[in-house]
Amino acid sequence: MINVTAELDQIQTLVGQEGLNTRYRHEPRLRRVIDHLRAEGQAVPPRIKQLHQTLLSEAIEAEFDNMPV
Repeated sequence: MINVTAELDQIQTLVGQEGLNTRYRHEPRLRRVIDHLRAEGQAVPPRIKQLHQTLLSEAIEAEFDNMPV
């Protein structure tokens, strides 16, 4: 069983320490915590939803940046 609050705090800290070009790499971990919250019937805090959306957008952008032209 994970301590969701501690896990979210740790992810936010790691994201804050990363550069804008690499912080999206924490998106899968954040998604797993969000999925866990939803499975437990708990609400996902708006700030966490926003962070996830931001990281997801950055991950998609990074994927396109690495496409050959």
